[in-house]
Amino acid sequence: MNAQEWFKLGKYYQINGHKIFVIDTQNKDESPLPVLCILHGFPTSSYDYWKVLPKLSQYFRVVIHDHLGFGFSDKPLNYSYSLFDQTDISQQIWKQLGIEKCYLLAHDYGTSVLTELLARHNSNELKIDIQKIALCNGSMHIELAQLLLMQKLLRSPFGGLIAKLSTKTTVESNLRKIFADPALLMDKEVDAIWEMMNFNQGNKVLAKISHYTFERQKYWERWIGALKETQLPIEIIWPNTDPICVKEMASTIKAETRNSNLTWLDTVGHFPMLEQPETWCSVVIESLLMD
Repeated sequence: MNAQEWFKLGKYYQINGHKIFVIDTQNKDESPLPVLCILHGFPTSSYDYWKVLPKLSQYFRVVIHDHLGFGFSDKPLNYSYSLFDQTDISQQIWKQLGIEKCYLLAHDYGTSVLTELLARHNSNELKIDIQKIALCNGSMHIELAQLLLMQKLLRSPFGGLIAKLSTKTTVESNLRKIFADPALLMDKEVDAIWEMMNFNQGNKVLAKISHYTFERQKYWERWIGALKETQLPIEIIWPNTDPICVKEMASTIKAETRNSNLTWLDTVGHFPMLEQPETWCSVVIESLLMD
């Protein structure tokens, strides 16, 4: 599937003055399915789930949006891209869609949004019934993350220049480094990811967005504390060969959470939904829907 084919699956919603791209698989002619809200990662978009959406939508009403600054959503130049704002946007989308109860799945960047959602849920500020959580490849424990050189450069004072100088070849090279088998990243996926990253002059905001890792450090106690305190059931679905969100990350989260289950995925890298879609999808469905 290319970027434009993916675009046709969604629509725009106006949230806090910005256009946010949302895919909602609800079929009003069929019996209602449980809702699965997905929070995607950095620096990609909802497109990460193109291979698994058909199967997931057999079991769930899947709702997935491009975070502000990502994919087909707006990319304002003068904006902080705070994770707190991204959390507000997620809540507003779900409110507009009338979602009152859902499962939550988060990957990479999305896990930071999820931990802020948990902090709000723990203090009874979240007006949505979360049934279960799935955590995939997220650097919530930023001190354990093995960031790529490109990620470090984007965080630096030269981040804006680095982003402007980045090419499709650069992006492809960095993506292949974090696949367990680089050959599993298809050329058409590289084309789509690159097109969506650059949509609405995305290269001009990439460095700003990358600063979310500093927020992870600043609000470490709030967000790790939220993980430790939550009573919600958590499914930790983690590749054992992720070069960024290493095994120790998942083991640490398992040890510090109260009601969690850890499932390892063998010989998979940072994008399991692209690398081993059938295996990953089956684990997600079974883990979330099992009693």
